[in-house]
Amino acid sequence: MFAGLRAAGDKADLALIVADKPAVAAGVFTKNVMCAAPVTYCKEVLDRTTKVRAVLVNAGQANAATGNQGYADSQACAEAVAKALNITKDEVLLQSTGVIGRRIKMEPMLAAIPTIAAAIGSSSQDAHRAAVAITTTDLVSKSAALEVEISPGRRVKLGGICKGSGMIHPNMATMLGVVTCDAPVSAPLWREMVKYASQNSFNQITVDGDTSTNDTVAALTSGAAGGVEISDPNSGEAKALKAALTALLQGLAKSIAWDGEGATVLMECRVTGATDDAAARQVAKSIVGSSLVKSAVFGRDPNWGRIAAAAGYSGIDYDQSAVKIVLGDMVLMDKGQPLAFDAKAASGYLRGKGDEHGTVMIGVSIGNGGGEGAAWGCDLSYDYVKINAEYTT
Repeated sequence: MFAGLRAAGDKADLALIVADKPAVAAGVFTKNVMCAAPVTYCKEVLDRTTKVRAVLVNAGQANAATGNQGYADSQACAEAVAKALNITKDEVLLQSTGVIGRRIKMEPMLAAIPTIAAAIGSSSQDAHRAAVAITTTDLVSKSAALEVEISPGRRVKLGGICKGSGMIHPNMATMLGVVTCDAPVSAPLWREMVKYASQNSFNQITVDGDTSTNDTVAALTSGAAGGVEISDPNSGEAKALKAALTALLQGLAKSIAWDGEGATVLMECRVTGATDDAAARQVAKSIVGSSLVKSAVFGRDPNWGRIAAAAGYSGIDYDQSAVKIVLGDMVLMDKGQPLAFDAKAASGYLRGKGDEHGTVMIGVSIGNGGGEGAAWGCDLSYDYVKINAEYTT
């Protein structure tokens, strides 16, 4: 709903996600020391309990760098949700996004909470409306869902919404995300799954190198699908659910990178041959996070030396004589040696915005190890500077 938190009333600014019964909860959060009050609040709740009922998300004000009063505001919001839903305060999680350093507009917020709580489930468009309500500079809302058969005859569903467009360089999460699932999963296993899936999705995207104060992913699984609780991480069902959750989060994460402020293309870098997966992910993220690589892609300049340099300063040690670099299907370097290539065709690949999905694909191999990983980003355009130069004015 529009609660009056945004300056303009043409877009909703408050969303409430409610589970019919207590759901096993997990969260991943920013490592920014200046973390927002709702981040601190959620960490404390998840330290005390394994199940929650509701997630309240507001846009307009980040409630970050707001001191003691900001934390008190978070407590008041949680108390209001608990009262409206007749649940406990420890069954409520909070997320906020907007301008840093500004308190939530508490008068309209507290007035709106009973209204939005009473309206839960009143429209078939609620899920889409919630995805829109949490956006800020996003050009599009972001949501995804899937159904998977985790064992013969046993199907579960997963869904998620997220927001993010700028200040994207996650370190434990993305800007904001809420994930729901109906599988019965033990709390320790669900938290491990969410952490793993986030590391291989939201943690592998970058738009501008800035880690937000508010980065949070809250994940709830209700068990409504029924059946025996999944608790063994080595079981086939656990592995299938973990893979599905990772795929869902990767889809959401790529939608954030695709919608980067001022972006014209999505960049995907896949690294192989590393000593382990973590090393591969680190190299891939270094490449998609390079301002020079991002600028070259925007300028449709196949200056692959920038890719090589970004891999080299990633902090991962490897033998440069083993390096292979591929742009689309064009091999630019192999076994550490530069190769002749059709620069016009390579530029055309970039100008055509990559493959049929509008993705510029970069492949890098750094050796013969079994480690592999991917990262996603976007090009760096003139519009990025304009958007962020005028963010509050």
